[in-house]
Amino acid sequence: MVRVRFALAVFALARVVFAQSPVVLEYACPAEDIDQFGLACSAEDSCAVFLELSSIEFEGARLFLTGNLHTQRTTLYGILLASEDGGKTWTEPLKRVRAATLEQIQFLDLANGWISGELIEPLPRDPFLLITADGGKTWQQKPLFDEPQFGSIAQFWFDSKSHGLLILDHSGRRDLYETSTGGESWEMKPSSAKAAALNVRKENSWRLRPDGKSYHIERHGESAWEPVAAFAIHVTDCK
Repeated sequence: MVRVRFALAVFALARVVFAQSPVVLEYACPAEDIDQFGLACSAEDSCAVFLELSSIEFEGARLFLTGNLHTQRTTLYGILLASEDGGKTWTEPLKRVRAATLEQIQFLDLANGWISGELIEPLPRDPFLLITADGGKTWQQKPLFDEPQFGSIAQFWFDSKSHGLLILDHSGRRDLYETSTGGESWEMKPSSAKAAALNVRKENSWRLRPDGKSYHIERHGESAWEPVAAFAIHVTDCK
């Protein structure tokens, strides 16, 4: 049995504070990344690095954001951002996942949560879930398959800490999978089962709003959307 393994980037989990200007994530353009990702960066022709945020989740005063860091042609790292005080300060509770993107996130309660992701080299492959049982303090990576496989998780939803459904998009097909082990293992449903979309109903009191320069995290107040935090899309230029 071959188990897919994910390379992790070591990253200091520094706490950043949101003020009036957008937060700019740290990325130091290490020589190892320039070489391994094949980036052609120079003083005359730098490589711009951008932040892309995919999903927002809230549970009490805690907020989580998923996404990735990428250049114009290459996905560098999947990232997870977290706030324990409603968006005032932010940390990265998970080491950045090399050559991957993190997408949908769901918390069932204060303890149990899941994040979908896949490697991008350059096509989506080896889809996986990140699973937490302690409110996002620690995460375990669980690949969907034992063997390398192309595809991505189009959607997932858990209705209990053990049972969930997942739609896998691969090779022009959308297959429906089910778990009764909290995402530890999955079983494909019969081909007759519908896998167009999961019937998910969720409160939309938080949102991500990009404006071309920043991602704005906003909460719906009594009559309008209220700003909570913002992250700059342009992170740095590697030279």
